[in-house]
Amino acid sequence: MKHRIVVLGAGYAGAFAAGNLARRLSPADTEITVVNAVPDFVERMRLHQLAIGQDLAFRKLADVFAGTGVRLRLARVTGVDPEPRTVAVTSEDGDGELAYDTLLYALGSSVAHHGVPGVVEYAFDVTGRSSALRLRERMAGLGEGGTVLVVGEGLTGIETATEFAESRPDLSVALAARGELGAWLSPKARRHLRQAFDRLGITVHEHTGIEAVEPTRAIAVDGTSLPADVTVWSAGFAVHPIAAASGLEVAESGQIVVDRTMRSVSHPDVYAAGDCAYAIGENGRPLPMSCASAGFTNMQATAAIIARLTSNEVPTTGLKYHGNHISLGRRDAIFQMVDGDVRSKSWYLGGRIAARLKSGVLKGAGWGIAHPTFGMPKRKRRLATAPDRAGVRAAA
Repeated sequence: MKHRIVVLGAGYAGAFAAGNLARRLSPADTEITVVNAVPDFVERMRLHQLAIGQDLAFRKLADVFAGTGVRLRLARVTGVDPEPRTVAVTSEDGDGELAYDTLLYALGSSVAHHGVPGVVEYAFDVTGRSSALRLRERMAGLGEGGTVLVVGEGLTGIETATEFAESRPDLSVALAARGELGAWLSPKARRHLRQAFDRLGITVHEHTGIEAVEPTRAIAVDGTSLPADVTVWSAGFAVHPIAAASGLEVAESGQIVVDRTMRSVSHPDVYAAGDCAYAIGENGRPLPMSCASAGFTNMQATAAIIARLTSNEVPTTGLKYHGNHISLGRRDAIFQMVDGDVRSKSWYLGGRIAARLKSGVLKGAGWGIAHPTFGMPKRKRRLATAPDRAGVRAAA
């Protein structure tokens, strides 16, 4: 019986990991299945562009995995049972169950509501394609002079506010920040950011936490009313409670606690990658939920899975950030270098050159997903033991 590897999620972490595994492991011994709720690969880093009306081409996962040997199961994951090693799914064809010998959990994250009243009912977000399309429809119906409030001063909030202001100069765009705008940037980069906001006419409400969202306004903690025909909530990410409900050891955030190789500390047959992994970086701090973390963790997880199944030494991949790319519309951006403790260095790159660099990063990430097995070693490794479930598990 072949060793069954199941990958949950086909985002930046899951899609590339599945291709990597298919390229490196012999199909005579392994069977790789990817479970994803939608048939397309969604470029999450560009969803704010989709929301403001720009047309994005979505890659069909069936095309992405064509010729790789990876099986695609279009279904929504509803549960994981790590004791019998099964995954519960539901689809248009009904409920089902998948058995696995090795599981790579890469279901990503969604918007974090933080229990703020009115967010679920009235706010929009850009953390998924369906939510971005819902916001796109609302923005298309917003007439001249309409007000848009973006809540959150992180990368998603900054990129959303600047993209919206540049694309729709007829609107009044504002951003509510709990602290200082761009506080983590170097002084020069922070000035560049503020100049971009001034150029685009974006109003900034610093040190302004939001305690409620209503249909046409948001209420700040100090009672101030901020007008908002549209409120875009970008105040952080949250993971699905499936992992916690499964009995896997999770952090307070609900992320799966993993060791340095991205293997679950409670269940050795389970690995995690991307936003759902509680992984410690080289600076001793948890990796943030980001596309960069998806890259680090999926490379480490796949390397560990391959090494253990083939009885080789597990290599370690880098878990260190080098900088942040921040789009400020289509023609401006900031690339901020950081040190080992993720503190901003004095050097940064801004303007059109940085915008072209960010565009290249996005295109490169998309191309890499579309060609998940490109550049990988052509040698198909055989498993070190007979591919029966009990034997392989014992070898792990």
